Amino acid sequence: MTYRLAMFDFDGTLADSFPFVLTVFNTIADQHGFRRIDVARADELRHLHVRQMMDHVGMPAWKLPLASKTFVTMMRASAHAIPLFDGIADALRHLHDRGVVLTVVSSNAEHNVRAVLGPELAALIRRFECGMSVFGKASRIRAVLKACGVAPADAIYIGDQATDAEAAQKAGVAFGAVHWGIATIEALRAQACATEFVTPADLRRIAPAS
Repeated sequence: MTYRLAMFDFDGTLADSFPFVLTVFNTIADQHGFRRIDVARADELRHLHVRQMMDHVGMPAWKLPLASKTFVTMMRASAHAIPLFDGIADALRHLHDRGVVLTVVSSNAEHNVRAVLGPELAALIRRFECGMSVFGKASRIRAVLKACGVAPADAIYIGDQATDAEAAQKAGVAFGAVHWGIATIEALRAQACATEFVTPADLRRIAPAS
């Protein structure tokens, strides 16, 4: 699997933040006036596209930026308690040592991403493109390609949501679907996945062109 550039989503891909999402979701719902979820049945929601999830809770599109801003603010206070998935740190170190350029493209705030990664791992990331809408990642992926001087054919975007796959497709890069994220792998297989990563250790298969 040969790519010069590996771009990563953050929540559900690098960081195991879904448990935190569940602890704050209903508070955010109350604040912004959409329906609560039954946390005990949260696994059922993992099969839904983000747009379907918004319909499920009655969130109009115009409220998404407001709800996202509240989530980012709440996460800032708890970032120290949100872990990376087991094996992510070693995988990032391995890829960096092999010469793969590492970047993060995330709707979360750069401050939160850096806080969860920690100084050592954050220093391995060439570029952070953060804070956009979950539906606005394609333009940020293109910005990363331009900044890093990498052709789309030499890059992969790795994520855990259908919106990640859609953004990769729009930007003309390969999409790598992770098995450990928020969306189920079955939901991601409905998208155009170039490859799947069953565990974080599988990320080590990525290598730069010789």
